Amino acid sequence: MQDNRTQPFDKEFYAPTDLFAAAAAADERASFITKTYLYLFGAVAAIIGIETFLFAFLGREMVELTKVMIGGQYSWLVVLGAFMFVSWIAETWARSSVSSAIQHAGLALYVVAMAILLVPLLCLAQLKTGDTSLILSAGTATAGLFAMLTAAVFITRKDFSFLRSFLAFGGLAAFGFIVTAIVFQFSLGPIFCYAMIALMCGYILYHTSNILHHYRIGQHVAAALALFASVAMLFWYILQLFLSRDE
Repeated sequence: MQDNRTQPFDKEFYAPTDLFAAAAAADERASFITKTYLYLFGAVAAIIGIETFLFAFLGREMVELTKVMIGGQYSWLVVLGAFMFVSWIAETWARSSVSSAIQHAGLALYVVAMAILLVPLLCLAQLKTGDTSLILSAGTATAGLFAMLTAAVFITRKDFSFLRSFLAFGGLAAFGFIVTAIVFQFSLGPIFCYAMIALMCGYILYHTSNILHHYRIGQHVAAALALFASVAMLFWYILQLFLSRDE
């Protein structure tokens, strides 16, 4: 008698990880989407936990770290460069087909890197108000925007992959503005924050539609990382906008 477990891609045991989610069976597609959002929410919970621990038990050290990260003229440029390099490593690991452990390590690495990147902005927000009210307001606004954008994609089932070129150009232009502002020491202002919020909303639409149409069944960790990166940066610019509004 032939052992069915030796047959490749036996649906009873596992789905082929190279199968696009859009072409998979309904239960496999639902499982992929569920895993993606569970990992996303896990990453969000992890970064909230990290920041809560850091500011609750290492508050003074976080202030000193903020001074180091933004104290010099080019300090923040070095920080951004290091973050981009670490992000590239994390995304490469998350997309790895070698092992699940490497994928998870990539997501974990990105969460830790983003937690460190957020320290100066969170510190400034706390010092400005004396509490976490601005942070909570920015978090609520981020969650609301994310929920509306996600609902729009899942309801319409529209493929937003056509945004890729626009988002890539917008990202490069934004990075150019940021570098120029750091080098010549001028503020980009609230208009730039609004533009970046719009850009991050575009990225969320793009990545969410990719989950429905272009990711493969085994890429739930990479999909979660892509969404998490967009949500985290959306929070960054909303909080920055709130800070500039109260100045």
